[in-house]
Amino acid sequence: MIKGFVAGLIVANAFEWVAHKYILHGTHRAGKPRFSPVPRSMKSHWEHHREVRKQEFEDDGYVQGLSNWRTKNEVVSLGIVAVTTSAMFYSFSKGMAVAAWYSAFNYYYIHRRAHLEPDWAKAKIPWHYDHHMNANQDANWCVTKPWFDYVMGTRVVSSADLQERNPLGVNLPKFIETPLKQLVNQYFPAQYVQKAVSSKSSQQQSKDTEAEAALSVA
Repeated sequence: MIKGFVAGLIVANAFEWVAHKYILHGTHRAGKPRFSPVPRSMKSHWEHHREVRKQEFEDDGYVQGLSNWRTKNEVVSLGIVAVTTSAMFYSFSKGMAVAAWYSAFNYYYIHRRAHLEPDWAKAKIPWHYDHHMNANQDANWCVTKPWFDYVMGTRVVSSADLQERNPLGVNLPKFIETPLKQLVNQYFPAQYVQKAVSSKSSQQQSKDTEAEAALSVA
């Protein structure tokens, strides 16, 4: 049960990375809008980006709850994923099935709280703060934990205060944390960029994300 649960958490984190990159952001196409197999979710997500950039990481959609179409879309999507994956896993691993439900609830809790409490997000999930507020918003795909961003080389750190203590994103004893950081930095190093987004460029990025959302409706 425990091994299955841990395996389920790893699978869920990998799914976060894939879904965020290819479904929510969509794939670039030369001369065309980004492609997503779920256009409505991509539209919702780019509108989320625009709101977050305009409001210093806050998103009023989470205050409005299910009356906000973007929040409702997120909750429904998470429910569909949890039902589907738990049904797939149950026949061979009850632990993985439980992890599917836990991961869906945990994702919503963490994502919602982060965009209601930006200071909490900076302290607890700095990789997601970097995803929205970094100069490069096509990076840092994981939300709950940064595991697969390190594995896939997409953890981009904008400043020292937004660098998590270790790549697992959890509190660890120093005697474990230090060698772990050294090992990961050797084989799966994070990338670093300067966070130097001017007011003008920030406004332009807001326009870009709005254009992405509009194009995704077509």
